[in-house]
Amino acid sequence: MVDPLAEVIALLRPRAVYSKVISGAGSWAVRYSSFGQPSFCTMLEGECVLAVDGQLPITLLAGDFLLMPATPGFTMSGTSPAVPVFVDPKAQPAPEGEVRHGRREGPPDVRMLGGYFAFDSPDAALTVSLLPSVLHVRGVERLTLLVQLVRGESIEQRSGRELVLTRFVEVLLIEALRSAPGGTAPPGLLRALADSRLATAIRHMHGEPARAWTVDELAKQAALSRSVFFERFTRAVGVSPMAYLLGWRMALAKDLLSRSDVALADVAERVGYASASTFSTAFSRYVGLAPGRFARQQSAVVSQPL
Repeated sequence: MVDPLAEVIALLRPRAVYSKVISGAGSWAVRYSSFGQPSFCTMLEGECVLAVDGQLPITLLAGDFLLMPATPGFTMSGTSPAVPVFVDPKAQPAPEGEVRHGRREGPPDVRMLGGYFAFDSPDAALTVSLLPSVLHVRGVERLTLLVQLVRGESIEQRSGRELVLTRFVEVLLIEALRSAPGGTAPPGLLRALADSRLATAIRHMHGEPARAWTVDELAKQAALSRSVFFERFTRAVGVSPMAYLLGWRMALAKDLLSRSDVALADVAERVGYASASTFSTAFSRYVGLAPGRFARQQSAVVSQPL
């Protein structure tokens, strides 16, 4: 049986971009504007307070791991009150060496290893919407080790660096997501996978996306009545079963269309459409672009010089 979580991560195509050591001493606070890209950090020592826009503040302690798949605006501070210093991560170049907040002299009160990476998926927004906006995990030593491995590999110019970093980041994401308490997660994939009945239905959707699934058939796979399955799925995921299936099919289609070696008829067949014309109509309605135009746009993006 397929693993939906692993499929989602693979489809996102994560790649490491930048990592840094961040420390703070005395009274300090920084305010970051919305970044949009995924970011992460692991606490090495001390504690600090994270206040993400629209959410309750979180106290981060040594050993904690934090992941924000789309990094909204947030404020990070020490334990003493301070006026935040504004930082625009999109406008300012990545600093060299350790980043220090607050008092410059003497040992720091808090140290963390953080960074960000990118998703190369042509449909990252849809896939990220299935994940929690803020994922906070406490006491998982493997996550700290993985972040340190990402850090070490990112600053060394060794053969195979990009491939190794890609694999490290994939493992980091999967480990973080499966370490999170799915039952208390906001509506999305993690919460649904924590429900064994719903997880069975989702695995079948991911395992056979081309099958002509109905709510009745999916409910049967989950060993639930149609009405109970529909209500339970919608509450856990945030969308109806058929809306989730359509979104996943379109995410797969976008991924296939971004490759030059897959014909339109093959894409249609792989995501459950009887003909290329039927698929084109559905894709255009969902995405706002015809499949051919979408494929050409993706080809143009890939061919642009770095």
